[in-house]
Amino acid sequence: MNARETALHVVRDVFPAVAGSERGAQDAMEYRSRKAQLDARDRAFATELAYGAIKMRRTLDFYLEPFIGERPQPPPPAIHEILRLALYELVFTRADEHATVFEFVNLAKKYGHRGVANLVNAVLRGFLRDRPPAPSRASFDSEDEYFGVAYSLPTWLVKQWRAVFGDAMLESICAAVNDPARSAITANPLLISRDALVARLIESGVAAEPSPYVEESVLLSDASYATRNESQAQGRWWTQSESSAMPAAILHPHAAEAVLDVCSGRGNKALQLGSRLAGEGTLLCVERDQRKATVLERRLETAGIAAGIIVGDATGPILGASQRFDRILLDAPCSGTGVVGRHPEARWKKQLGDGERLAHTQRALLDACSSHAFEGGALVYAVCSTDPRETTEVVNAFLERHHFERGLIPGVFEPFLSGLGDVVVPPGIGGRDGFYIARLERAS
Repeated sequence: MNARETALHVVRDVFPAVAGSERGAQDAMEYRSRKAQLDARDRAFATELAYGAIKMRRTLDFYLEPFIGERPQPPPPAIHEILRLALYELVFTRADEHATVFEFVNLAKKYGHRGVANLVNAVLRGFLRDRPPAPSRASFDSEDEYFGVAYSLPTWLVKQWRAVFGDAMLESICAAVNDPARSAITANPLLISRDALVARLIESGVAAEPSPYVEESVLLSDASYATRNESQAQGRWWTQSESSAMPAAILHPHAAEAVLDVCSGRGNKALQLGSRLAGEGTLLCVERDQRKATVLERRLETAGIAAGIIVGDATGPILGASQRFDRILLDAPCSGTGVVGRHPEARWKKQLGDGERLAHTQRALLDACSSHAFEGGALVYAVCSTDPRETTEVVNAFLERHHFERGLIPGVFEPFLSGLGDVVVPPGIGGRDGFYIARLERAS
């Protein structure tokens, strides 16, 4: 199986003919490339094709419409995906056009019949003959619709970003989420300093540089390095995006403090918090999913970090009523619209109503964990979303009900400060994930 056929399998895993059997693009690529025994070069090509065709799906359908839109029956699903992949290669890569057409027509023969192979040949040759122009603003009723087609995004998401970031930033964000997301890892200072880690990476031929915002975070040029090597890191470092590492940096726990990590998941932020405590404070993690809690326990042990773990729903009374903490981190479940640039299929799996639906859980979590903060204690609320329903609306409503106020954000984060004093990281810009982080302090 070659790279193009592998890419086809990945796209069909993400968008299967039978609903309910979907796989994530990254999991599908890992499985399909391993099964096909692709070498590094072919795997990179298959990844570029599959991820690109998934991300640019709406734009590709815009190009295909004049050639297949008038047919009484749409092409079979596999053939439609072959057309999208072929068009992605022709439009967005430096393709050998004749080789591209030849290879995808042969794929159509394998996954269809001579008739649909002739269709694929006719569509691709017609596209190359006509060379249709890219989407233009004049062809659409609104600028949001135009950006949605031109940058292959749901129109509702474009509108949401316009409302949050304004007209001046909107197109830059739409373009940036189609660029590769920046890879990063987090050093565990209990086992290796960040400077030493950067030096080792550079000696190994990996371009690496320290994050200007998070003292443990290292930015990488090779996105596959962490995937290939994290299992051998033995807790010295772990994969974590720069934006995801910001909430712990903003909470800024000190040695000897009591820290609560709510919704710990697999534990990236818990590891970060525990390494900052350096064995002198106490860390308690709360995670409702037993499988994630098991992974968290193993990772904490490997990293040399002592922490308690409670498995349960943090919206309920799972802690003692009198239990108090100096600092609390709530990385709440959210719609994840901030990571549409990192996960190719995410933009098509999200729904407009996700933010409103999840805000109920976010408010309940914030209410529950805030009662465990000492007077003068700090609580950081974070989501990998910039949807106002999950961010400012949740926090503003919380501040109206509780004796908390917004706290000071470390000066290094000034470039991301909103008018309210929260950190809002725009999706895609600088290769970062979109994030919202509010630091709240319990009034004395």
